[in-house]
Amino acid sequence: MLPGTIGLVMATEAVKLLLDVGEPLIGRLMMYDALSMKFRELKVSRDENCPICGEEPTITELISDYVEFCELDHSEPLATAAD
Repeated sequence: MLPGTIGLVMATEAVKLLLDVGEPLIGRLMMYDALSMKFRELKVSRDENCPICGEEPTITELISDYVEFCELDHSEPLATAAD
């Protein structure tokens, strides 16, 4: 049920943005508590020091090589829960 609920909310937000209808969650964060079936909404504001959206952004492009960025070493097998 949880993935369906969250997916529905995400799809609804995408449609609202694409069609320019309704009131999208811009500047707001929706929180969902699946155990109590309650939604909360928080106002969020932009951080002027944010390296992506701040006044002087230092991150201006997407990472093209995530393997290199994460420094993954494929020469060793990945650990599993059984290890």
